[in-house]
Amino acid sequence: MNWITRRLCFCTLSVGLAIAARAELKQNIAYGNAGGEALLLDVNVPDGPGPFPVAILVHGGGWSSGDKSGSDHPGDGADITPWFAEFSAAKFTWFSINYRYAPKNRWPACLDDVETAIRWVKAHAADYKGDPKRIALVGHSAGGHLVCLAATMVDDSIRVQAVVGFAAVTNHEQDLPMRGGLSTSLQNLLDRPKALTPESLGLLREISPLNHVRPGLPPFLLIHGDADKTVPIRQSKDFQAKLLANGDRCDLIVIPGAPHALATWKKLQPDYEARMIQWLREALAVPRP
Repeated sequence: MNWITRRLCFCTLSVGLAIAARAELKQNIAYGNAGGEALLLDVNVPDGPGPFPVAILVHGGGWSSGDKSGSDHPGDGADITPWFAEFSAAKFTWFSINYRYAPKNRWPACLDDVETAIRWVKAHAADYKGDPKRIALVGHSAGGHLVCLAATMVDDSIRVQAVVGFAAVTNHEQDLPMRGGLSTSLQNLLDRPKALTPESLGLLREISPLNHVRPGLPPFLLIHGDADKTVPIRQSKDFQAKLLANGDRCDLIVIPGAPHALATWKKLQPDYEARMIQWLREALAVPRP
């Protein structure tokens, strides 16, 4: 390598580091208060003038754990850390939120918090170079359940332009036979016993996004591993079928051999994140960079 090539490489690296340095992560911003508890989010603001498309990231963790920083137990099945670099590189203003957990806070506290976060982001996106007219909800597992359900609500104040569900829980009734009743997570969330009762079944149906599908919903992208033993891929396939039957857009990316946790997905299908970003740019009508 001659000195000119070395100089060019050094300059390229320096510019890249400078651009990365100008992106700013702001942590522990209060988006609301519930029962005396501050509801917090982190926001990553890209370099440049914007306005940038917006992603609201909602972690999973069985409605009882997880954290906006990626996870409260880094590397576990609820760790959403892989999202951060991808959305940052794609120049999204992204907000990663915490919400109230079960069993201390029963249903619908977590959904209420997600809805509060959506309203707050709509009102404040421009303060962080975000475009309030180009907002996507992104959730994994229990977080996927919350974003998919919020997107089906009849409430213009929380309407968004796109939804991405990673291994999202969309039908709480589907795997009842396999589990022999309510899972521990659902028992904690709903304050109901494991044994299924007519009342519990009615509640499970009420909180399942599948049962709220109607025409006129925003476009959905579902991403699911076909080796997921926590949330069966059938849930995404059934949810997609019902959305399509109602004339809504829903695309599905299947990750062959992928389990529930996100950590290994890129190794199994290296292009899935790029496909997600491309889908979002199209759904949000974002001009090509």
